[in-house]
Amino acid sequence: MADIDIPDHLIDLESTAWAEQQQGALTFAAADAVQAAYREHSAAAGVSRLELEMAVKQAVRHPESEPAA
Repeated sequence: MADIDIPDHLIDLESTAWAEQQQGALTFAAADAVQAAYREHSAAAGVSRLELEMAVKQAVRHPESEPAA
């Protein structure tokens, strides 16, 4: 996967959605907000929305397995 610049607001949105999901309480609003942010950032940055989403989820859900910079 290519190096993708991940803005802090995407990490924050995904972290909120992930916490809700783990509690079995994921709201439509949280899921919709994170997906909209993925679409907007991928279009503005010219990167694949899927690759962006995968990179953000990796950073939020498995930060210990991120490659060293």
